[in-house]
Amino acid sequence: MNILRPLLAVLVIAAACWTNVTFSEHHTPEGDFEVVHMFGHLMPATLVVHGEGETHVGEAGAEAGEDHVAGDTDDDGHGDMQPMLSITLPGALGFLDMDDNAANGANLLLTNFQIFMILSVLLVFILLGGVADYVRTGKGDIISRTFAGFCMYVRDEMVYPVMGAKTGRAFLPFFMGLFFFLVFMNVGGLIPFTATPTAAIAVTFALAAIILCVMVIGGMIAQGPIAYFKHLVPEVPWWLWPLMFVVEVIGVVAKPFALMVRLFANLSGGHMVVLSFIGLIFLASSQAGSTIGWTVSPFAVGFGVFIMIIEAFVALLQAYVFTYLAILFVGGSLHPDH
Repeated sequence: MNILRPLLAVLVIAAACWTNVTFSEHHTPEGDFEVVHMFGHLMPATLVVHGEGETHVGEAGAEAGEDHVAGDTDDDGHGDMQPMLSITLPGALGFLDMDDNAANGANLLLTNFQIFMILSVLLVFILLGGVADYVRTGKGDIISRTFAGFCMYVRDEMVYPVMGAKTGRAFLPFFMGLFFFLVFMNVGGLIPFTATPTAAIAVTFALAAIILCVMVIGGMIAQGPIAYFKHLVPEVPWWLWPLMFVVEVIGVVAKPFALMVRLFANLSGGHMVVLSFIGLIFLASSQAGSTIGWTVSPFAVGFGVFIMIIEAFVALLQAYVFTYLAILFVGGSLHPDH
């Protein structure tokens, strides 16, 4: 067995986890209940680098209870914290601002979610790199054989039955890449020290927006712009056509919107349940003492492990559901008669 690709996959996963732990900005303000830290991988955290600033407490400041800081410092006194990457955006794109303290307009910052999205893309190329050769020659390692089975399933059971062989062949790379991209993001979020991009509504919104663009643009290319909007409305009396057109347009937008909410709710909800069970240990310990915390811990951990097992299944299921519904929606836009 060729160990180069498995080793490379492990290395990029370890690098992403190390980057997340080392450079992610803490979400929890000083004095908050420490279990909030556990929910950090469900929220985007800006990647920052620590400078050399120092915290000095003067006599007057000590009496007033205020710190005099030489440079901006984080809560732990690590010194200046600067974003690892900050891109200034034009004013029209201010709604994408991720830096509330930006002095020179809106900034787009690098977050841990983006690191794990890049990781998922790399894993697609690394783990699926030998599938094509295995399909052509029948020779390959266990990773190629395993992922070849998944690829054949996506092709023969998801894409081709809905879109047909001719159209499906053109869209197969897109949907296959989408499926494995979602799988690696969802499953990767179950690994310690990682983050879960699909538990953020912004990520699922972007994925749904891509599907909407493929639906509309693909439908206009396949049918023609006028024919596409004409075929949105079934045969109805002329006086009812304007109302039905509005309803059908809302229906087109509602389809990817449902994909967005379903993926976000399932991934974030499952993680919240697991972390809430674990959080009961810290809550019981802080409210009733360490003895009660230790007493509660076996039950909390047991329920958490049970939900994690379900989460592993949900991670694969939601990747399948999102991809299959996307295939149905795009196929319906390309072939309205079906």
